[in-house]
Amino acid sequence: MIEFRQIDDANPALAHSPMVRALEKTFAYIAEHGGIGLTPSKAFKRVFVHWAAREFDWPGYTEEDLFAINKVLNEIDFGPLMDLHDVVIALKIGRHYKGQFKLTKAGQGLVGHPGRIFGIVTPFYLFEVNHARFSRFDEPILGNWDVFLNVLNVETEDGATGADLRQVLFGEPDPAGGFDDVLSRLYIQVLRPLCWTGLLHMDRAKGFRSTEQSVFTKTPLWKAALRLETDRMAGGATRH
Repeated sequence: MIEFRQIDDANPALAHSPMVRALEKTFAYIAEHGGIGLTPSKAFKRVFVHWAAREFDWPGYTEEDLFAINKVLNEIDFGPLMDLHDVVIALKIGRHYKGQFKLTKAGQGLVGHPGRIFGIVTPFYLFEVNHARFSRFDEPILGNWDVFLNVLNVETEDGATGADLRQVLFGEPDPAGGFDDVLSRLYIQVLRPLCWTGLLHMDRAKGFRSTEQSVFTKTPLWKAALRLETDRMAGGATRH
């Protein structure tokens, strides 16, 4: 069973979560502007998407990264923002009202409480969102979060490459080479969501096979937030 500890709002480990940081900045934007403008299709308007790209400074999706491949940014061009929008609507933290996105009463209660934001958003985002929709063939990866988290708890203690994690969880890829769909699904459906919530850090390698060579390491937030069966194997026996 996966158990999340409650995180105090003042815990410095929360600084490792791009998702918490982005939501806090979004809440501040709403407080200043009264809401976020929506397009007719209920996506965030470009003015906010451009602001978010600059202010979120999301690893792998910085303003520089995004404008390197887009002249203008729509919500669909900023994957993490799309996920955040979907999650806050699903959790009823925010709602669409008369052409704007506004916080609900529940959302307003999260303002100034990053620990509470993490505790509510992270389990839902990891375990309830269909991350397979972003995979090449929209096919869920074999396995479950209990296995993934307990294995990663040990393997990423001192850092592990994407290739290492693929081998430990699923064996070696086809020696004939070509596109490794298993590694792709592992990244999109497991490793990337953990990085976006701030539980893992990705030291991104460059090049065609970057996921294989990128190194994934647990952040202090992992150890602060998760209680897992493999804690003793991962040097967690001294935790309280």
